[in-house]
Amino acid sequence: MKIKKEKSYSLIAPGHTACVGCGMIVALTMAVNTLGDKTIVCGATGCSEVTTTKYPASVFRVPYIHSLFENPAPVATGVLAMLKRKKQDDVNVVVHGGDGFFFDIGLALNSGAWTRGDNILYICYDNEAYMNTGAQSSGSTPIGSYTMTTPATSFSTGNLLHKKDLPAIALAHGLPYVATATVGDLSDFREKVKKAAAIKGPRYIQVYSTCAPGWNVEACNAIKVAKLAQETGLYPVFEYVNGRLSSVMKVPNETPRVERFLELQGRFRHLGNNEEGKKIIKRMQKQADENIERFGLR
Repeated sequence: MKIKKEKSYSLIAPGHTACVGCGMIVALTMAVNTLGDKTIVCGATGCSEVTTTKYPASVFRVPYIHSLFENPAPVATGVLAMLKRKKQDDVNVVVHGGDGFFFDIGLALNSGAWTRGDNILYICYDNEAYMNTGAQSSGSTPIGSYTMTTPATSFSTGNLLHKKDLPAIALAHGLPYVATATVGDLSDFREKVKKAAAIKGPRYIQVYSTCAPGWNVEACNAIKVAKLAQETGLYPVFEYVNGRLSSVMKVPNETPRVERFLELQGRFRHLGNNEEGKKIIKRMQKQADENIERFGLR
């Protein structure tokens, strides 16, 4: 993949219908503008599709293909075959979508493409639930989170399952480049997109993307929440090159407690109401501390 000199205008046109404070649309715009106009995007069903390509319009100024929820990866394989036949090796082929697609519905078909070694860049906008359909839990939903399918009531403290470790699954496939990022540091995300574009084979970038309505976050705190996810250690930011951990984003010396991250989000507000919820907060703090130790973040 090669990056052409950027145009003076955005490759994502005005007119999208994403919410105010949406991290996904910020990450999407940054990624496409970084890759340049020789890019073909294969998109999954979700917010990245319905807010950008409502028939008969599209905000993409590059070719965009939307098919069934689960199969952007096979579609991208077909795009690669077409480009090979036309002897065009300077086009970026991208598969993008949310965590519902990456963690759940498209996991098997992505696995097939990763196993084949297809030269595709995969970008996951990780907003930790099925937000397009009203905030149902996904394999990315963190423990304790309120969603429409894991409600917080007098009998429940929200989601009881831990978030799936998709970067580890990608690494298990032998991908040459696996990275995480957040919309709290767009320069870091942009550099990772650039680096991934220069590597051949399947590459995976998971970018933590605030969902203001789904997380019940004030739009003005969208970037702050993403920063705190990294700074607490709850969302470690790193990159692996050829299976080796090559860099990490350090947490501050005075590392914030997870409560600072949780208190800005309505989806976790119930955790302070009873002893079971407070136990979950302690589990989340333990998880953050273990991430800091595991990845050497301090």
